[in-house]
Amino acid sequence: VQLQACGGGLVQAGGSLRLSCAVSGLTFRRYAVGWFRQAPGKEREFVGAVSDNGARKDYAESVKGRFTIGRQNTENSAYLQMNNLQVEDTGVYYCAVRDTWVRGIMSTSSMRYWGKGTQVTVSS
Repeated sequence: VQLQACGGGLVQAGGSLRLSCAVSGLTFRRYAVGWFRQAPGKEREFVGAVSDNGARKDYAESVKGRFTIGRQNTENSAYLQMNNLQVEDTGVYYCAVRDTWVRGIMSTSSMRYWGKGTQVTVSS
């Protein structure tokens, strides 16, 4: 199983980035996808998630209204559209999958497979 997140970079506050997560080695349409981030010196935290069929989504309060999660099961990929980025959004962003949907915050320990992260840096 492989998950590869990409699309990170350096952006000014107020800007946008779109992260992608390419998944292989499993039946993607059967898995929920979660996005997480980790800032320097902090624990990895939940950003948002989308259910296996894309019908259900949940977001951390800190990103609601600014971030949008989606997926394309025909392409075995998911995305995280980030708008109005703020300095506090800086961190390494990870995608992960689990085989059941849970409403609300997904814990890091509940995710089955993880990808390598992509760095997002927001400057003031």
